[in-house]
Amino acid sequence: MAIGVFDSGIGGLSVHRALVQRMPQADFVYLADQANCPYGGLPGEQIVDLVRQGCIRLFEAGVNLVILGCNTACAIALRRLQQTWLPGHRQTLGRPVNVIGIIVPTIEAATGLPWEHEAERRGERVEAVDVVGIFATPATAGSRVYEIEIDKRSQDVAVFTEPCSNLARLIEAGAPQDELAAVIDAHVHALTLRIGREPDRAILGCTHYEIVANLFRAALKPGTPLIHQPAAVADAMQRYLARHPEYDSGHSGRRRFLTTGEPRTQNGHAQTFWGEPVRFEAA
Repeated sequence: MAIGVFDSGIGGLSVHRALVQRMPQADFVYLADQANCPYGGLPGEQIVDLVRQGCIRLFEAGVNLVILGCNTACAIALRRLQQTWLPGHRQTLGRPVNVIGIIVPTIEAATGLPWEHEAERRGERVEAVDVVGIFATPATAGSRVYEIEIDKRSQDVAVFTEPCSNLARLIEAGAPQDELAAVIDAHVHALTLRIGREPDRAILGCTHYEIVANLFRAALKPGTPLIHQPAAVADAMQRYLARHPEYDSGHSGRRRFLTTGEPRTQNGHAQTFWGEPVRFEAA
């Protein structure tokens, strides 16, 4: 068996690489839905259907645990699939399978609190002592998942999300650095105006953004900490597998890369995410 990583494109390779580095003996299958990338501007029902089809394809490839390495997929589709589709599909397959996401580990890293923690409700909301800025796709921003879930766990944190309309598409297309820097500068400026000051910390709420983390650092106030999803997910996955031995991660170190787009060797940004050129097979 193996662990599956699903993303709309190549951004999830940043999460995949962190997982492989943490668990080099495990078997992994990566699926990029490049035929429909990016998800950020798609209708919710279409995103749910695309994620479901991606999970089915990974289960067919011998995966028993799928990690959605895509914030938009997690924000829009994960809970619904877990509640309404996955229980019946487990019975159909006749084996333990699950689908989990990357937002939970990110929120745990942002708050320093376990997912089960709930903030004590106060009569009046205290003045926030910590302002977190989230840069995300419009779909993730529209879901308000970060605002809602962080507020459940800590009332001392104010969360502001900036929808970055075309940034993932530009990154996936290999746009030049100066063009990406201008777009990122504009989004950081817009978020700062909305907050009224610079954020104390920032979350790159799309796995594509990890590849341009240096441009976010340059645009943000010097020294602003960035919460990196790949490391947070790798930490959480080790803990999860220790609690759930029923999900066999394999032991041969096998790596497969599937795409709904054109099967070929991809370099450029894919190579930057993964560390070397990546050969994708047809999904």
